Amino acid sequence: MVLVLAAGLVAVDQLTKWWAEGLAGRAPINVIGELLRLRLTYNPGAAFSIGTEYTWVLTLFAAAAVVAISVLARRVASRAWAVGLGLMLGGATTHLLDRLFREPGFARGHVVDFIDYGPFVGNVADIALVVGVGLIFLLSVRNVPMGAPAAETAPAETAPARSDDAS
Repeated sequence: MVLVLAAGLVAVDQLTKWWAEGLAGRAPINVIGELLRLRLTYNPGAAFSIGTEYTWVLTLFAAAAVVAISVLARRVASRAWAVGLGLMLGGATTHLLDRLFREPGFARGHVVDFIDYGPFVGNVADIALVVGVGLIFLLSVRNVPMGAPAAETAPAETAPARSDDAS
């Protein structure tokens, strides 16, 4: 379930970014007044454009996140954990793809952002990452197990004692 959700998210995110690049050179499109607009921008950094000079470090971080989440995903038995990790894996994967293959070059690519909501401009992957991290946080705080509940070990049945005095 984790991989299916992640793959679907990567497809949707990349398709919406392809569509958004058609907005190049256009004025922002108001969806809900100025509260929610569509505006194309390219982000070389992380959230809030932090680390714009260290895009290659963000590429390594995204690759490490993809590997770590993929390893965790193998142990998941909980549907809620699978959703959270699937959202995180999809978001991290699509950001990694942007960083690897978009301009200005390999491992230095800029992430396509186009959903402008107030002080932030993001994309579908950003929303998925925030929701996924929030869900994993809630599951952790509520002590929801990631894996299958441990099977209760029943005491082994013992064979009835044999009596040597046969009648």
